[in-house]
Amino acid sequence: QVDLVESGGGLVQPGESLRLSCAASGSFVSIDGMDWYRQAPGKERELVATISSGGSTNYADSVKGRFTISRDNARNTVYLQMNSLKPEDTAVYYCNAEIIFNPWTRNKYWGQGTQVTVSS
Repeated sequence: QVDLVESGGGLVQPGESLRLSCAASGSFVSIDGMDWYRQAPGKERELVATISSGGSTNYADSVKGRFTISRDNARNTVYLQMNSLKPEDTAVYYCNAEIIFNPWTRNKYWGQGTQVTVSS
């Protein structure tokens, strides 16, 4: 059993910042890639940012220069620092992690989602 628990969402005004966290818990060896996705009302879920086990990162064009993904492997936690937030960033944000149980078994898990609302 693996749980991903997100926190840090909320209501902010345009231009403000939020930091999301996602902590993985359970019985596993390690975590490979960790990602943040978001889903706005009436839209498909989209990939926002990714970070590899070695720390390599990639971002959606819409958030480049404003969002930063990072991870703390000792805490099995991934973060998303969101600066200069815009109303179009409003969505439910989900983390996704590839969990490694042994050399032959790995699965991807989703968090429950955290709401981010950017509005004046």
